[in-house]
Amino acid sequence: MALLTIVFVALGTWQVQRLFWKLDLIERVESRINAGPQAPPAPAQWASVNVQDHEYLRVAVSGRFRHDLETLVQAVTELGPGYWVLTPLELADGTAILINRGFVPGDRRDPASRAAGQAEGTANVIGLLRMTEPGGGFLRGNDPANDRWYSRDVAAIAAHKGISNIAPYFIDADATPNPGGFPVGGLTVVRFRNSHLVYIFTWYILAVMSAAAGIYVLRRSRDH
Repeated sequence: MALLTIVFVALGTWQVQRLFWKLDLIERVESRINAGPQAPPAPAQWASVNVQDHEYLRVAVSGRFRHDLETLVQAVTELGPGYWVLTPLELADGTAILINRGFVPGDRRDPASRAAGQAEGTANVIGLLRMTEPGGGFLRGNDPANDRWYSRDVAAIAAHKGISNIAPYFIDADATPNPGGFPVGGLTVVRFRNSHLVYIFTWYILAVMSAAAGIYVLRRSRDH
């Protein structure tokens, strides 16, 4: 019982540390998404881009969309099932950033069905920086050979489409309407599961119960 008490106290204390870490993360992300847009990490910074320092930064970038290199990634959103439209944006310095322009339902999968949204010329994009999603989705791996995508895997998409000098992250475009109404941007879900307080109470209650049980057994052994 003494050993269990020590273990449960240690687990409870670890969850306290995780709780403060999660609260700090939520605060940092909320400050990022509500801040004014800034330039995304430049090529010299690409190697150091990471979740803690860069995920959900609000960024602004200008360039030319390569609609001919568009990739559709299966998605389920508040608007229903369909696809994310990922299009490389070519920048003036010759590099590219993959832009998640937004969501389209299945009947808008064909670019011809949303031709108004495939405008040429310089495009200005404001959105949230997101980290690449390698491998695929839940129980489904990406299938580049058949152009079937279940996650926004920047490196794999770039390799399949022959895109060079591309940033290791992508940008979720904001809700600025596209001509013709599609794709629909601004659907990024920013939600963090935070059950640490429940776990804290659980582990500490178990620690108290273990200690109480040990004391009870010890007293009964002395009485006999």
